[in-house]
Amino acid sequence: MKIVAIIQARMGSTRLPGKVMLPLGGKTALEHVIERTSRAKLVDETVVATTLKKEDIPIVKLVSEIGFRVFAGSEKDVLDRYYQCARLLDVQHIVRITADCPLIDPQIIDKVVERHLDTGADITYNDRYPDGFDVIVFTFSMLKRAWREARMLSEREHVNPYMFKVASKIEKLVCPEDLYHVRLTLDREEDYEVLKRVFDNVYANNKNFSFEDVIDFLKKNPEVMEINSHIDRDEGFYISLQEDKELTEEEIERLT
Repeated sequence: MKIVAIIQARMGSTRLPGKVMLPLGGKTALEHVIERTSRAKLVDETVVATTLKKEDIPIVKLVSEIGFRVFAGSEKDVLDRYYQCARLLDVQHIVRITADCPLIDPQIIDKVVERHLDTGADITYNDRYPDGFDVIVFTFSMLKRAWREARMLSEREHVNPYMFKVASKIEKLVCPEDLYHVRLTLDREEDYEVLKRVFDNVYANNKNFSFEDVIDFLKKNPEVMEINSHIDRDEGFYISLQEDKELTEEEIERLT
């Protein structure tokens, strides 16, 4: 049974272009995501899935240079990108991680994977955790079904929405403390400022810092959380819903 973490990454962010290559603690944000994800004990391999666009060549080079595999696929149809990558790797379970989560915790990844395997769920996620610690695990069969059936543009761009609509068994790992309002993702300049503060303090003292270390720092420095507290969570997804439409087979073909 093969479990692979697939990290989606691209340079073309509209709100913060090139964000995955921004420096944090002497490394790029993407390097932190890859290295921290790869420390999860229940993940067999960590792979980066980027696009075929020329502007994403630096991602391909970086990932290869630090010794990880990289897959290049559709820019807009991220669901197809995940499916094609997972199919080539012959996996049974996929851990979805996004490249805007440089603080991702390998222990949380392991806990979500463990819950997923123990319960036999189609899809498992973590709930009430800060934005930036998001982990979603799903079976290859669930991914394949979504790839075949999903027709809404938002379902192709964001991978998981269709799975949550049709999955027979959904499980979740709930954070002991409700930290849903805390924002530790990388999507805007304000987010970058918050993450720089965290890396300059937490990472500087402990390269293998934990989720608890980050939260402890924020509780002791609440002014840091105020920097990006005005930004809505899942902003990109809700924007895509406003532009949503049902796609024809020809339109899906063009996306891929």
